[in-house]
Amino acid sequence: MTASLPRQAASPEEPQRPPETPGHKAKRRALTLLIIGLLIGVPAGYLVISAAQSRNSGKDKESKYSATGLTAGWPSKVQRRLYQVPVPHPADTIAYYETNNWKTSRLYVQFRTNSAGLDSFLEGMGVNRDALKKDDISIGSRDQKVSGWKFTGPGTWSGLTHKQKNPAPTQDVVVNTADPNYPMIYVVSRTVP
Repeated sequence: MTASLPRQAASPEEPQRPPETPGHKAKRRALTLLIIGLLIGVPAGYLVISAAQSRNSGKDKESKYSATGLTAGWPSKVQRRLYQVPVPHPADTIAYYETNNWKTSRLYVQFRTNSAGLDSFLEGMGVNRDALKKDDISIGSRDQKVSGWKFTGPGTWSGLTHKQKNPAPTQDVVVNTADPNYPMIYVVSRTVP
């Protein structure tokens, strides 16, 4: 047998509420469903968008790091600073490629600039034009093979090797001054981590 609990009587000061109408009940339920939907839908939508962006970012990085040769465009500011390759302004025909392994990291950069740009580039490395040796191809055959560069075409070739104490990078530079107003510069900067 179940004992029924006594009901507390309504307070005489409290006004009586009219019974809820079916229309009001439907509005209240709709508002409750909308709030629940938003509480679930907004975070779920954020997760979907975030996952798509993350996946696309991974694909961009994968294509960047799976490159097997020079890529047209500027190396990042971090790469230029780390490898101490001060690409001058103005410059065009810019391409780069970075390799990393446990022993040595290398940045290959090529660009064409004007005569003042060549001076600015060399000065940024801490050398001047007098350091360039005529007919000196300072970039070795291994690095030529990796980058795809061939220094056999027409041109007046000059080169230099700028050695620095670790951890600063060592740069091998080859300059083609076939057009002295717009020299083409090839740089291999290597550093030991």
